Amino acid sequence: MLTAARNEMLTRVGPGTAMGALLRRYWQPIAGASELDGKNPIKPVRLLGEDLVLYRDRGGRYGLIDRHCPHRRADMTYGWIEDKGIRCSYHGWLVDESGTCLEQPYEDTTNPKPSKAGCETKAYPVKECAGLLFAYLGPKPAPELPVWEPFTWRNGFREIVLADVPCNWFQCQENSCDPVHFEWMHDNWGARLRGGEANAAPKHLKLKFEEFEHGFVYKRVREGQSEQDRYWTVGRVALWPNGFYLGSHFEWRVPVDDENTLSVAWFFMRVPKEREPYVQERVPVWKSPIRADDGRWITSHVINQDIVAWVGQGRIADRTKENLRSSDVGIAMMRSRFFKEIETMEAGKEPGGIIRSANAAACIALPNMAREFNTEGVALADYDKDPILRQRLKQFRHHYGQPPEVRRAFVAAMGIAGP
Repeated sequence: MLTAARNEMLTRVGPGTAMGALLRRYWQPIAGASELDGKNPIKPVRLLGEDLVLYRDRGGRYGLIDRHCPHRRADMTYGWIEDKGIRCSYHGWLVDESGTCLEQPYEDTTNPKPSKAGCETKAYPVKECAGLLFAYLGPKPAPELPVWEPFTWRNGFREIVLADVPCNWFQCQENSCDPVHFEWMHDNWGARLRGGEANAAPKHLKLKFEEFEHGFVYKRVREGQSEQDRYWTVGRVALWPNGFYLGSHFEWRVPVDDENTLSVAWFFMRVPKEREPYVQERVPVWKSPIRADDGRWITSHVINQDIVAWVGQGRIADRTKENLRSSDVGIAMMRSRFFKEIETMEAGKEPGGIIRSANAAACIALPNMAREFNTEGVALADYDKDPILRQRLKQFRHHYGQPPEVRRAFVAAMGIAGP
């Protein structure tokens, strides 16, 4: 149980808050690069309580700047991109990715050397990696962007799924260090949603949580498993500070503001040996609906089920009323580390998990229960021998609403019968 003050520290993320300052020290995924493929490569973004606009100019440079023009505060979402920068539709001021005002058309016409001092706007660096766009909102110099090893894998079909979740980011992230919910939410409840009645899922018998530089590893033994199983010898990663890594995909819980979260998920599926070499030219990005037409939460897919648990705690969970038990050791460890890192930052020191070496950031391995499959591949006939791979070929199980065109691209990459 936390005090109200400690809960506030964990959940408030706007400018001037302790958690907001900490999360700004890390690169955050904010969009998919292919979202900016169209004729108008501009997207409004709200991140850590700040209203911004993301764009790609004709020179291929990404920018993330204040959503409002530094002139008269018009909405830059309705501007347009040029060879360098984005131009406001109200009076034509041109701003580049550094926030520098390049042109003020009327002043430039009537005054041969107009001063643009003081006309800069807020701007944050953006980097592309593996089809994702990451932004850094913290103090300079920015750390290196971590290139997780899966981002370097070849011969795979990748896709990015976004979801707008109406609750605080931290109740989403705590889910990443809570293995027991798989037994009940995804197995037992999932079976009941399909018409079953018995609580037949294998029970959790043993849990272990370990802290390391890049977050936490949780390990588990369930009925029918032993300590030789990779769920115990390797485990899964609650990625610091607000991610989750399960071997073939990442999830991030990116704070929009105190009461809203952008769920960003990146998926990799190795193509069969017969389909190699495979090169994916474009990583598709799509948004998953989370409510049905009747207003109820969608419950058919794994992450949609997680979202039901997250939003069910309220916009901001009241942790003064909870009752933690032994299965929640990982939750307690995660909270303790956040408090420790906030104290470290406020003492003027650099918090953990930040990488300053370009060589170290270039390819970072993480515990991976499916390493051989992801890096070496198997023949198509062998997919049917693995229940998860077999199901993955049949349908996308993680998020509801995969668009038909993405399914068709997946089917073509895998060399299987559609749709």
